[in-house]
Amino acid sequence: MWATNLRIVGIVLATLALYTLIANKIPQVQSEVPRALALGSNVTPEQLTTAGDELFHGAGGCTACHGLGTRAPNLLTDEKGQGPIGARCGKRESGKDCKAYLYESLTSPRAYVVSGYEPIMPDMGRTLSPQQLWALVAFLESQGGTVDVSGTDIPPAASGASAASSGTAGAAGAAGAARIANGSTDPTAIIRGAGCLGCHKVGTEGGAIAPDLSHVGSRLSAALIRESILKPDAKVAKGYEKFAGVMPKTFGDQLTGAQLEALVQFLTSHK
Repeated sequence: MWATNLRIVGIVLATLALYTLIANKIPQVQSEVPRALALGSNVTPEQLTTAGDELFHGAGGCTACHGLGTRAPNLLTDEKGQGPIGARCGKRESGKDCKAYLYESLTSPRAYVVSGYEPIMPDMGRTLSPQQLWALVAFLESQGGTVDVSGTDIPPAASGASAASSGTAGAAGAAGAARIANGSTDPTAIIRGAGCLGCHKVGTEGGAIAPDLSHVGSRLSAALIRESILKPDAKVAKGYEKFAGVMPKTFGDQLTGAQLEALVQFLTSHK
């Protein structure tokens, strides 16, 4: 009897250890997300530009597409003889100055699609706060143009009095920063909010730039799907080697643990 009980205890402990290990591998709700910005009315163009630079090259995930000159327009260097984005943004749409055009491009990217490119950019307003959006606009304007974004562009309710004097980035919590699909665990909402359909096809929707996910569960295990989301360059699908480094590496910071697992289970079920 004691041997049977000992085996049961061993199995229970091993199971607990396994799930503890899995849980520690999954980003939890307190995972780091794009830092919330507390920008006051006296924020300077330099402070906005610096914050936008950090977002563009970091958690914003912009470099995944822009800068390659293949999937999306080059923003920091010359694009077809028109100079960097700050020099050409005011000439894109009739009646829209540079600031208006850039903000529209971030929040309504399908309103105007540059000739020669596909409408694959997601609505960044779903994942970034108003402060972050305007900081990005300022940074992009600074690339060959004049920064005219100011504290008056940022909604008053989003300005923190305690940070008004510095205009610097503050600490972010999961509740204080915009999250993909507003934290929803609906896999369809996550896929749309994260912009997955811009490159991947799921069922009858999506693009053909990256691997088709319609039957991904028949090709990859849950563990490999999870790894592909968190570490997209760990294993690159055959035939897509030239796109290595393109998929954003920020989903581990932007998705909660519950969202990640909901997405993994959804994709795993697509046999």
